[in-house]
Amino acid sequence: MKVIDRAIGWFSPRAAFKRLQYRHAMAAYESAEPSRLRKGRPDNRSGDALTYKAGSRIRGYARVQEQNYDLAEGILATLVDNVIGPDGISIEPLTKNKDGKLNKDFAKQINDLYKDWKKKPEVTGELTWAAAERLGARAWFRDGEYLIQHVEGYRADLNHNTRVPYSIEMIEADLLPYDLENKNKGITQGVERNAWGRPTAYHLYFDHPGDMNYISVSLRTKRVPAERIIHAKIVKRFKQARGVSIFAPMLTRIEDIKDYEESERVAARIAAAMCAYIKKGTAEDYTAPTDDADRSFNVKPGLIFDRLKPGEEIGTVDSNRPSSLLEGFRDAMVRMLAVGSRTTSSSINRKYDGTYSAQRQELVEGYISYKALTNLYAGQVSYPVYKRFLEIAILSGVLKVPRDIDINTLYDAEARGPAMPWIDPDKEEKALERAERSGHKSAQQSIRERGGNPDQIMEEVEAWRKEADERGLVFTTDPKYDKQVPDLIFDPDLGE
Repeated sequence: MKVIDRAIGWFSPRAAFKRLQYRHAMAAYESAEPSRLRKGRPDNRSGDALTYKAGSRIRGYARVQEQNYDLAEGILATLVDNVIGPDGISIEPLTKNKDGKLNKDFAKQINDLYKDWKKKPEVTGELTWAAAERLGARAWFRDGEYLIQHVEGYRADLNHNTRVPYSIEMIEADLLPYDLENKNKGITQGVERNAWGRPTAYHLYFDHPGDMNYISVSLRTKRVPAERIIHAKIVKRFKQARGVSIFAPMLTRIEDIKDYEESERVAARIAAAMCAYIKKGTAEDYTAPTDDADRSFNVKPGLIFDRLKPGEEIGTVDSNRPSSLLEGFRDAMVRMLAVGSRTTSSSINRKYDGTYSAQRQELVEGYISYKALTNLYAGQVSYPVYKRFLEIAILSGVLKVPRDIDINTLYDAEARGPAMPWIDPDKEEKALERAERSGHKSAQQSIRERGGNPDQIMEEVEAWRKEADERGLVFTTDPKYDKQVPDLIFDPDLGE
């Protein structure tokens, strides 16, 4: 015990004991003790306090990088391609009858209406649902959030482009003000919430605050009930009102790589513009020029320069650029960016090297991250939009619900993103076939993992084989092929 501890112990043993206890606890964690080498800046502010201070700036910085740096654009494109895919996130209805069996006829009706709705679901009529999902996911990653407003029913001011009277309006995060705060009304950064932290309304600008096309922009807000809004956001703290860009922990590194590459490019351009000089030689050989004649000359192939003075020679400046360290440094930095963005460095770098096992390991780990992000996005956007679409289809009378439907399963559906790509299709296909034959996996499960709809594929195969029979055609995909041409199926010499 130190002297001061003993002194305190005379008057209050309890206080002295607590001092020793806290000192011992702090000594157990070196990271809690700042030092000359480790400053240790703690930050115990709430998630809302952090986003209020930096949210809009990070969003703006991320947009600048997307607009001006190919690496940032590549990260965004890789995320969107692997999380959403080229055709968007697919939804398979799983509505069941009261006997527990799937109602395929009702699912087909839903799919037909949903397919029609996905052609022009958005109020402007410019985007398909797949394009809207991809554009929304880009904003989700870059800005950390975006909003969707449900526009429902027959309206005089809007002509829905689909049979179901339902459209969506996509809203940028800029229209949800960060500086709108009212604790008495439960408003935090434009989001009105109840005592449990559940959003009850959103206060949105009428006009985009960054729109410079108009002389005056109205910063008035309107209150929109939460049941009409989907707020898709990336959060890392409990009850966080606003989302944060996925680029937040990477912006400094991206800016450093960009500056370093730019420096190397400038140095390479300077090196490409060859610079020559005249070396004067030793002092004894040097003769001062007797005139001020211009001794510069244009360099061209086969040039012979014979105007050198005694003791002079021509030399060139070699800058050794671009540096041989550039590629290795950049690859190392891209690997760190892949960690932060939950992508794979091969996809960002467009460098696919290594063994099959190494490539597959990277692909599997990357796919797990992509699938987690797909599930998160589908839970925030794809499924809520599907559910609202189904509700409006039923309420408007466009879709009739059969009497034998289990009402508790009416909105059941499975959302699926892009399937994990194959490195070696032959090996992957054989692995799936062995798993199905051994009973470890069903054919339906394999089809769903590849992003297909089992019922739709079954119908297509059935129709194809029926038409083939009518035309007298036999394909290797037909089970009857085994009986008709067995020698082509089993080769005794190869044993397969």
